Amino acid sequence: MKENNIFLQSALTVEGSFMKNRQVVDWLKAQNEKVAVGINRIPFRKLKLWQVGHDVIRHDTGKFFSIIGINIRTNWGTVSEWEQPIINQPEIGFLGFITKEFDGVLHFLMQAKIEPGNINHVQLSPTLQATKSNYTKAHKGNAPRYLDYFRQVKPEQVLLDQLQSEQGARFLKKRNRNIIIKTDEEIPVYDNFIWLTLGQIKALMNIDNVVNMDTRTVISGIPFGSYQAGELDLSWLKNSSAYRDTIRYRLLESVLINDKHLHSIDTIISFITNLKSIYELDIKQIPLSSMKQWVYDENEIRHQLNKYFKVIAVDVEIGNREVVGWTQPMIEPAQEGLCAFICKKINGILHFAVQVKLECGNFDIVELAPTVQSLTGDYKERNKIPLLFLDEVLNAAPSSIIYDSYQSEEGGRFYREQNRNMIMLADEDFPVELPENFIWMTLNQLYVFLKFNNYLNIQARNLIASLSFI
Repeated sequence: MKENNIFLQSALTVEGSFMKNRQVVDWLKAQNEKVAVGINRIPFRKLKLWQVGHDVIRHDTGKFFSIIGINIRTNWGTVSEWEQPIINQPEIGFLGFITKEFDGVLHFLMQAKIEPGNINHVQLSPTLQATKSNYTKAHKGNAPRYLDYFRQVKPEQVLLDQLQSEQGARFLKKRNRNIIIKTDEEIPVYDNFIWLTLGQIKALMNIDNVVNMDTRTVISGIPFGSYQAGELDLSWLKNSSAYRDTIRYRLLESVLINDKHLHSIDTIISFITNLKSIYELDIKQIPLSSMKQWVYDENEIRHQLNKYFKVIAVDVEIGNREVVGWTQPMIEPAQEGLCAFICKKINGILHFAVQVKLECGNFDIVELAPTVQSLTGDYKERNKIPLLFLDEVLNAAPSSIIYDSYQSEEGGRFYREQNRNMIMLADEDFPVELPENFIWMTLNQLYVFLKFNNYLNIQARNLIASLSFI
């Protein structure tokens, strides 16, 4: 396997050709300091170019997105009917990377981008991050940088091209085009852009709120190869036998080995298909002002119990955007969330406990989700949140934790939302038999499903993106 693919080689390169990781952090701080940013909450009546009505909040152009009310009926879980606001953004946007080899290693062109909802303003985003309304200039501003590289791309330049879902509890059937292209051209690198290896991006994800959600969802789909255990030769990676005893090496084996799984791909497909046929999801649009248990006043839309999230309005000024000033609605969470995978060695290979989960905005009823996903309730009040495996995650011994950081949700729509992301290794006593709606999958199997639309939810993809092999 000396001829490893260019993605794997990049993932195993933790220091790039241009900047060390500690320098990247300093560079981001400098980018933050040089751009004037003003984000202020405002009443709905001060939204400019937005129609704020009893039924819906929409942009004057009919573009971008709208906030609508929906009634949900389902036979999933313990609550069979509820109502809530949701973001309706049917257009498919671009989340894209330009890549290029330097010194024989693939580098990704990253953007230091400011979004109005980011906790720390600047985060590392893809080369191109734009809704269709943005790149068609519905805002009458400038086109995003590097757009033409994606519009004029040749088929042989495309390394990855997928449609992937967004947050199913906040967006109604929203998807984006996740794309990675490769160039050999000399291209301009603007002041707020930088070349980084995949290994650098993954390493920087250990720092809270540095790598944005759009970067994470794109790199989650990157394939690293698939091999039978007998033909897999990883001796070229590290000469030290100590590396083979590390959790990083075991993660890499789970990514690459395709024949030591507990369940076959056909079994997993049948498992998911069966749940899609059992569970029902009926969504109807209703006026915002008629939503039960929600208060719609001049400043916000909130739940009567101040749970879940709010819809607010903000006035935005960002000095280096295509449009430097605008107003918009945003979603503000009621609390931080928790997303966690539990993994266990089965048949000599790491398997992940994957949950099949229904969310009201899902395109196809259910998606594969982390072992624990708590976004709408305060997971710290565990007595009020009866989630399977929550105690195992929160009581995990430090030595069993593979990954633990706070990561932001998409700052263009969500106001200062961050969730705790964790991956933990279960001990030998953790049961192989899982409850209904859960199934063990290797990372190799999860990557098989990542090739297709609407199988893994964005929380699962974010965790997969965080996995580092070094």
